[in-house]
Amino acid sequence: MTRGQVRRRLAVAWWKYLALALVPLFVLNGLFGQGEGILPVLAMPMFIAGVASMFVSLKFFGRYKHALIATQKALDTPDEPAAWIALAAQRRNAFLAAALPAWIGALAVFVGLEAVPLMLLALSTAVLFYLYRIPRQLG
Repeated sequence: MTRGQVRRRLAVAWWKYLALALVPLFVLNGLFGQGEGILPVLAMPMFIAGVASMFVSLKFFGRYKHALIATQKALDTPDEPAAWIALAAQRRNAFLAAALPAWIGALAVFVGLEAVPLMLLALSTAVLFYLYRIPRQLG
């Protein structure tokens, strides 16, 4: 597989994981967002937990960054395919951490979290996902 094909696959995977992270939030909000929350007093703590979950991504971003540097060093060597695989694996793990704000927001729909905080959690997930794009310099 050529470097361009690998980059294309990783780009398509990025969009798939972003959709996997955001679709539950929008679907649950569309289905259950109009009713009253089960425990409205938990809305603010859920929002704070969603915002705080952004910091979980820090550890994963460090690992991703190191895998990115290793992939850059492995370009045009026999270790290049293994480096791309390791990068993709680190990136998948990082996507799970980056999706936490939106997933917590999806759960917060049931406690009555309003639309603006939900959009902020969705936006924070999108920004975290943007950090995991493959840079142009790689390849």
